Amino acid sequence: MYERLRDLREDKDLSQTALAQILHVSQATYSRYESGALDIPSQTLIRLASFYGTSIDYLVGLTNTQKPYR
Repeated sequence: MYERLRDLREDKDLSQTALAQILHVSQATYSRYESGALDIPSQTLIRLASFYGTSIDYLVGLTNTQKPYR
């Protein structure tokens, strides 16, 4: 479901464990976020969008524009 999360993480050469530490969640929780098995809390989506310099809409597939909104 959240294929872009994996792609963005891999583009930064980060493991799931490393990103989970940044988000203060377990690796298993982060893995479930990427697979869509667990809904991502809004605060975590905000952190991810900020970390990657993109919009939440891009992360969840509502737009193909990676740039964040003004």
